Amino acid sequence: MKLAFIIDPIHQLDPCHDTSVALMEAAQILGHEVWITQANLLNVVDSKAWAVLQRIELVPVELVEKRWVAANPWYQLSSSVLTPLESMDAVLMRTDPPVNDSYLYATYILDYIDQNKTLVINSPNGIRSANEKMYALQFTECIPETIVSADKQVIRQFVEAKGATVLKPLGNKAGEGILFLQSSDRNFNSIVELSTLQGRVPVMVQNYLPAAKEGDKRIILLNGEPIGALNRLSSGSDFRNNMATGGTVAQTEITPREQEICALVADKLRQDGLIFVGIDVIGGYLTEVNVTSPTGIREIDRLDGTRLGHQVIQWLEQSLTKKYNRSQESGVRIQQ
Repeated sequence: MKLAFIIDPIHQLDPCHDTSVALMEAAQILGHEVWITQANLLNVVDSKAWAVLQRIELVPVELVEKRWVAANPWYQLSSSVLTPLESMDAVLMRTDPPVNDSYLYATYILDYIDQNKTLVINSPNGIRSANEKMYALQFTECIPETIVSADKQVIRQFVEAKGATVLKPLGNKAGEGILFLQSSDRNFNSIVELSTLQGRVPVMVQNYLPAAKEGDKRIILLNGEPIGALNRLSSGSDFRNNMATGGTVAQTEITPREQEICALVADKLRQDGLIFVGIDVIGGYLTEVNVTSPTGIREIDRLDGTRLGHQVIQWLEQSLTKKYNRSQESGVRIQQ
């Protein structure tokens, strides 16, 4: 296969942590061509999506004393070439949030790929439809009590009723801007004003879950099926459990309740073309559905001895083989 990954600048990625690198590495090991580009290098020419692509060759990381170790340098790039994305077998959109104008414009460009020829993961329309905070609200059976508002009074009433809450900006990643909020906080008004940009932008406010002290579980789903999980724990100096805020990770298992949550969201994810997803669960409650560039593979592989990147690429191989066989059968029927 020829696979194109739309990523952040390659020199900014951490080969020992970033899931995008784990996926590219797995594809290379399994014998496929790996190409990279960035969202700002996408184009539409003659009503088709094109990209400035570079072929990448990676030096796989190695597990040494339970830590990933990368070579230096860990990749080599070919010269850039402007190429139609339909010449790829699959395109994987892995740019980090925020989902701002440039991010949305990139998904519009990806709409001009004929998915009968090239599989796009995750679906551009699915990404646009699935704000990573808001998307969870439709699964009312498994989310904590939640409001979304830019109105200071509405937020205050909710916080006063719940006692302790968590305020989340709708467009950030990696725990950025998440705040612990109580009505007794002397900075309450300022916090809400800053977070809502003076009442112009809504935020999410959720009932605080005490189980967060025991960790925030990330579960990786592939085509709706859970394939691995890790538990993220705060550093102690920060209530957030995100790895990007200094949190640590621990081995974990997927509980029966979490299996129920995965089953609840699976059909909707498939319907929306959201193939590679990371859901966040605290104390048996779904808190977020991550669809842009969910991470965690490196940590799960290190803790569990798995090779989730290989599993994802093998699923892709099977899916593309099925698609090719269907197109061949369709061609035979038309000729008959």
